[in-house]
Amino acid sequence: MQRDSTQQDAPNRDSNDCTRTHTQTHTRADTRIGVDVGGTFTDVALSVDDDLVTAKVPSTDPQHVGVLEGIEKACDDAGIDPGEIDEFSHAMTVSVNALLERDGAETALVTTAGFRDVLEIGRQDRPSLYDLDAEKPARLVPRERRFEVNERTTAEGVEQPVDPDEVRDLAAKLREADVEAVAVSLLHAYADPSNERQVADILREELSVPVSASHEVLAEFREFERTSTTTVDAYVRPAIDRYIGRLVEQADDAGIPEPQIMQANGGTAAPETVREHAVTTTLSGPAAGVVGAGATVGGSSGSGDNGDIDDNTDNDDNGDSDDPADAASETPEGLVTFDMGGTSSDVSLVRDGRAERTTDAEIDGLPIRTPMVDVNTVGAGGGSIAWVDAGGALRVGPESSGAQPGPACYGRGGTRPTVTDANVVLGYIGPETALGGEMTLDVEAAHDALASLAGEAGLDGALEAARGVYRVANATMTRTIRSVTVERGHDPREFALVAFGGAGPMHAASLADALSVERVLVPRPGGVLSAFGLLAADESHDAVRTVGVALESASPATISEVYDELVEDVLADVSDPDAAQLERAADCRYAGQSFELTVPVDSKGTFDAEAVADRFHEAHERTYGYALDERVEVVNLRTTATVPGAEPTVRHEGGGDAVVGTRTAHFPGADEEQGEATVYERDRLAPGARVDGPAVLEQAESTTVIPPRWTGEILPDGTLAMTRTEVSEE
Repeated sequence: MQRDSTQQDAPNRDSNDCTRTHTQTHTRADTRIGVDVGGTFTDVALSVDDDLVTAKVPSTDPQHVGVLEGIEKACDDAGIDPGEIDEFSHAMTVSVNALLERDGAETALVTTAGFRDVLEIGRQDRPSLYDLDAEKPARLVPRERRFEVNERTTAEGVEQPVDPDEVRDLAAKLREADVEAVAVSLLHAYADPSNERQVADILREELSVPVSASHEVLAEFREFERTSTTTVDAYVRPAIDRYIGRLVEQADDAGIPEPQIMQANGGTAAPETVREHAVTTTLSGPAAGVVGAGATVGGSSGSGDNGDIDDNTDNDDNGDSDDPADAASETPEGLVTFDMGGTSSDVSLVRDGRAERTTDAEIDGLPIRTPMVDVNTVGAGGGSIAWVDAGGALRVGPESSGAQPGPACYGRGGTRPTVTDANVVLGYIGPETALGGEMTLDVEAAHDALASLAGEAGLDGALEAARGVYRVANATMTRTIRSVTVERGHDPREFALVAFGGAGPMHAASLADALSVERVLVPRPGGVLSAFGLLAADESHDAVRTVGVALESASPATISEVYDELVEDVLADVSDPDAAQLERAADCRYAGQSFELTVPVDSKGTFDAEAVADRFHEAHERTYGYALDERVEVVNLRTTATVPGAEPTVRHEGGGDAVVGTRTAHFPGADEEQGEATVYERDRLAPGARVDGPAVLEQAESTTVIPPRWTGEILPDGTLAMTRTEVSEE
């Protein structure tokens, strides 16, 4: 067990398994817990009284076993019984794993006669348009499980109604095919769902498997994307239903409240809501990390008004200070969030205090158009395996060693070299370090794995191979950060880089050097920030409807009527309608464009077409660098209902001698530096403490590397603000 020095006892660096520090919480419940399941570790953040207790345990299969183990571990450290928990929030990887591993339900697709191949045909804008040998991603529903019904609906309404007897006959075929889930996506069901609703109702009466209907999953035009999203929902729904069912049952047996589930949009929802809308759980863990980054960094200046990512993170009126604490809040453009875990790295953007969201995402070649935090994921994590390709080039990932057997240094039988093994050889992770607070390292195994890689790559020993792995992994992550900044017209030098995850803080300064970013922020609970984000998340629900009208001729009364229906939809899902905050938005485009931009719409009063047009022109110029004097169309209307959640703010005190020794560390770069790095127990560093690189700051759940030419300062909430003292030659 490890305690912050506020507890007046020294941390045990060999056996610590949890971290405790103080929090200030404006909360609806006194004792709350957040649990995030990752590919390698399951992270836990427990807020009890004014303390924050964190824990990390290996992920398990099934996942709920590790979740309950993590809860028990954190509660033991806090000295409470799990039955004392008042609120439980959870993020998991069940749905995204089902998609990536293609082990979801045996799903059938029911669609309009003549359109069974929509999933196969897709769109013209393919990744390899001119490659005749390119292989398409495997579709979730093979052709033999795609069924047709005779009906026809146009954008104006139903032309040919459904024959109920035909649908019942179809239900018999589906039973005979032994399908586990059904997706129903009829042509133009977004405009008039009458036929689709009838088909879905009959199938639900006749079958004992879940049925996902496109007008309930995504009431938007674009047939391919709507069908794909509905199919994904059906494909992962049985797995989500089983998992949440087991978790709710086991939590109830332990006296723990039923979990509130993190959705990809950055908000939580009740288990029953999520079980009916399974597609909303894709990338829930990364979304929680972005929420956590905004919650901690948003309060770094000490305002503590609100930890939500939707609040402005720039709380400093004076932009001229050189103090790192001031620099942390000087974010002219915003934040780049960088979450490096065991399996992958996730990058997102926060601008003007709001997390960037998207409705145009893709997972493993599968379009998903539900609202979600815009997260770019790359297969480069601590457990990513390094290998040599046929041309002799060194590669890293996307294959991961996972939690079992894990990197070679875990001592669990793994022999293949990983990024974590490279960090051990480089001296960032020492032989006495206890990963996750309890996992001791096999340093010799890490050297052996890297030496073997060096032999394959023709490099001079394990150290040279470790340098190469570190550089290749960083190059991959740098490209990902550029994809959300430079490629979208943003200058990364105008952003602060927020690093978290078990491995993120070890690589952050090197990435910042490559991108010329001047500020790196490492939140106090950075090793379990996604779990911490669950404590800060709001409850959130979204609804959308396609209208497809010219803005200048749109009837305010008709638009308001649609918004009223959308408001009714989202309020039906929230836990407390009276506490819900409503936001309206519109997807707009210039006539003839094939893409839209989402702009806010006043939540009260009559729909103001002129104000919406002005906002769209401004958004288009900001995004693409120009605006046109062309007719504007309103494509979709959106409504979001949010019930504000708790706002935990970490209060850090530290104190005592934080230096625990020195270690030889190597810093791959233009000059290949090496030297004695001072090793600190980060939790003992008091606010205001300055640390000059080279240095290594150790915690139970993560390690931070401050390379040469960088310095760090501990902010009042325990956030480490790193700034460059000299320009790197790299």
